[in-house]
Amino acid sequence: MAGSYKTTPARRAVDRIIAALGRRGIAPGGIASLTVVGRRSGTPRTVPVTPVVVDGRRYLVAPYGPVGWVRNLRAAGEATLQRGRRRERIAVEEVAPEAAAPVLKHYVQRIAIVRPHVAASPDAELSEFIRIAHRHPVFAIRADPDRPAGEG
Repeated sequence: MAGSYKTTPARRAVDRIIAALGRRGIAPGGIASLTVVGRRSGTPRTVPVTPVVVDGRRYLVAPYGPVGWVRNLRAAGEATLQRGRRRERIAVEEVAPEAAAPVLKHYVQRIAIVRPHVAASPDAELSEFIRIAHRHPVFAIRADPDRPAGEG
């Protein structure tokens, strides 16, 4: 069974720091800053994320389940992703569980800190990741051609 995830004031403070480091390009492990408009407030919300590349495509994985940024991203369909000077408008498409499973497995193998929150071990069979993929949304990233990328 995967551990539960709770957003606490301390966690939000750490997330703000890590997102700021991602914006500056100095966060560890490829962490970037994702800014998405709040679905209710309309206010930009920024969180740290770790994009991954699988078979040449970039993805965002929600290891803690459908948390706030996931619901906002589903509603908006687009966001800004920044790491260092590279800042880009992205559009995303949520991936079906069968297609998400190899991405989720790669993510769990690469990002050790999320393992307690995912009910499959890094060496589990792909079928196990297919079984749990609906609990961990995966978004395929594409640069949004309708928006300028901007500079950091």
